Amino acid sequence: MTTLSSTFKSQDTEEWLDIHLTRPLGLLWAHLFRLLHVHPNVVTLLSIVLGALAGCFFASTETQSVLLGILSLFVANLLDSADGQLARMTGQKTRLGRVLDGFAGDVWFIAIYAAICLRLQHTTIPFTSTDWGIWIWVLCAFTGFICHGNQCKLADYYRNIHLYFMKGHGGSELEAADSLKAEFKRLRWRDDFIWRLFLYFYARYTAAQESMTPAFQTLRRKLAEMFPDGALPEKLREDFRQGSLPLMAYANILTFNTRAIVLYISMLLGQPLYYLAFELTVLNALFFYMRARHESLCRHLYETSSSYSA
Repeated sequence: MTTLSSTFKSQDTEEWLDIHLTRPLGLLWAHLFRLLHVHPNVVTLLSIVLGALAGCFFASTETQSVLLGILSLFVANLLDSADGQLARMTGQKTRLGRVLDGFAGDVWFIAIYAAICLRLQHTTIPFTSTDWGIWIWVLCAFTGFICHGNQCKLADYYRNIHLYFMKGHGGSELEAADSLKAEFKRLRWRDDFIWRLFLYFYARYTAAQESMTPAFQTLRRKLAEMFPDGALPEKLREDFRQGSLPLMAYANILTFNTRAIVLYISMLLGQPLYYLAFELTVLNALFFYMRARHESLCRHLYETSSSYSA
């Protein structure tokens, strides 16, 4: 357990199912890849392939194909855990690895939403005699790119904010869009094409996270003025942790495990619309609730920030 826990980002941000299933199995993969001298980014690329393959399997209504899709996505998620664990074990954590890790989940679910569209486009819209046709693609695009995408962006951001208050810059992957844009401008396409392209998309991703969290951005600027060395007072860190910790459960729900379980059940029942309905109602409600709670916490800490300077 000592070896396993050392590969966690933190106990605060780990989900029960991950602690008891995904992380232990992921650690076995990580040890294997370490013995084979496989880089964490290669593991991430393998998870991307398996996740996309899951989408291909889910496009079929055959039970055997659905089961193969579930297995593929399950293993893809284990490898997604293993790449981070391997990076922490070997000290091979990189920004590129972080972005690839987020990109992996995007590829998985783009393939899965496309599979849902292919399954439903020639079926009728509930309570009507009209086929879904192009409208299922519109619905899935909204559900995936707007709802699902924003949920995952915010959940990822909140976990990194939590880690920043707990461990500082060294224990968090919290970035600033302005810094990323400045780094992007310093590079030339001719000399650093791949890295500049990476920074372009990473800066846009980070800017989207910042636009959803205005109260935190205000607090962040205030704390940067008060504590330019980044050393936050222990009382402030603990007060933030107490307010943020309950929200980590919602952040975890909005990432993978809960979403995947509902997806598996929906696919096995032959009702992928159930998954879309869950995404549009339950997960969206949690998204707005989590965001409101976190912004309220940040406003409160901003208003009382002067008490931490003593």
